[in-house]
This record gives sequence, C-alpha cells and structure tokens, in this order.
Amino acid sequence: MPDAVTSQFARTERCLRLSIAPEVAARYPECHTAVVVALGLDNSGSWPETESELTELEAEVRAGRRQMPGEDHPAIAAWHDLLRSFGTNPRRMRPSVDALGRRLAKSGRLPRISPLVDTCNLVSLRYTLPTGGYDLNHIRFGFTLRQARPGDEHIPLGQPEERERPVPGEIVYADGHQVLTRHWNHRDADNTKVTENTVDAVLFLEGISPVIAPDVLEEAQRELADRVAPHASSVTLHTFDPAQETTVTWVPTR
Repeated sequence: MPDAVTSQFARTERCLRLSIAPEVAARYPECHTAVVVALGLDNSGSWPETESELTELEAEVRAGRRQMPGEDHPAIAAWHDLLRSFGTNPRRMRPSVDALGRRLAKSGRLPRISPLVDTCNLVSLRYTLPTGGYDLNHIRFGFTLRQARPGDEHIPLGQPEERERPVPGEIVYADGHQVLTRHWNHRDADNTKVTENTVDAVLFLEGISPVIAPDVLEEAQRELADRVAPHASSVTLHTFDPAQETTVTWVPTR
C-alpha cells in the first residue's frame, strides 16, 4: 500500500515556474530564452535522424567543408561580451555553444551523451545558439535567471562530489538555492542532468538580439520540438517572460 500511495502522489500535477529577476531583465533586455517541455521520453535507444546528421556534420568538419564559428562570429562574440559584463572571463568559462563548436573543430567529433542531449547539441550548432537540458523530476520549484546569492550551491556536471559557491554578481539559473547552470549557460549541474533514464525534460534555447533575432530563436525552438516529438508522448513550447512568472503545469510520466 505505501508504494501505491507514493506512486499516486508522484503522478499528481506539478508546477514548473520560469522567471527572470527584474534587475536581470532590465539589464539584458536583448536576451531571450525559449523553452521546450518534453514528457514521456524514450531517451535510452537511438534516434537515427540525429545520429545521421551529427555524423554528416562531423565528416564535413573533418574534411574542411564546414567551419565552426569562432570568437569573431557575431553570435559567439555577443555571448563573450555578455559574460564579461558580470565579471566572467569567457575564455575560461566559455558559453556552451562556443565550447561545443571548439570541441568539434578540434577533434572532428562530438561525444554521444544520449539521443536528447545529442539532438540539443545538433540544434545548437545549426543555429549557433546555446541549448541546455534538465531532468524535470529533479527540479523542485522551477528556474529563475538571477544574480548569485549567499547560500547558493552548485554541483558541477561530471563532478557529483563537488560543491561550488557561485561568485556574487554571477548570473545563474537557480532552483531555490540550487544553482542549475553557472555563468548563464557555461556549466550545468550534475544532479539535474539529462541521462538515458530521463523520461521528462525541460530544454532551453537562448538568443541575444539582434544577432539571433526572436523569430530565429522561435524557429530553432520549433525545430528542436519537432525533432523530439516522435520520441515523446507530449511536447509543449513556452518562453521566459521578463515581465512576469510563467507557470507550466505537468504530470510526471512515472
């Protein structure tokens, strides 16, 4: 009986809150975040269309037919400028799309993490904008884009035993005092990462106008959603509204 009660409780409707702190919204009005919520995912097998396109992209890079954008590319330079504005050195803490492109340019290959993460990486490189994914079942309240605060803690990706304290003024995505991503989009948290066991996920895409216009960000959001939809039971699109909190209601798959 306790197991049945626990299962019933876990599947009750939950709320995911998305918000931007007023001081961040006022300081960075050119920044936009689009959201895809995917439920009932099959993230344990292969997504042939993603694997095929990544393999083709890698081959083009190795053959010199495709160049990854460098620091002088407007979309990369805009993120470098943004990180510098709150004291982060973007060559030490690179924005995610920059780090991803550099990795591909250097090795000619990208690691395969899981079909969902690999698909996010593919869309990130296609549009030269940062993407990120989180396991919804490990999010307590939601996401707030804000300045770091005393008491904040971050468990860096790939280092589950480590605990970091973001520096004052650093812009982070936070769930209460749990920092989900440091330096805006440099590094995600290990405890909320997408794995092959993830069945419910929230995906972010970020753009800075005018180098990534809002309609281009929306196009990338729709493309990511379309790529994920065949492998999920439900896919919905949302945005971070700088003027008010966005609430997404959802029911855990299991």
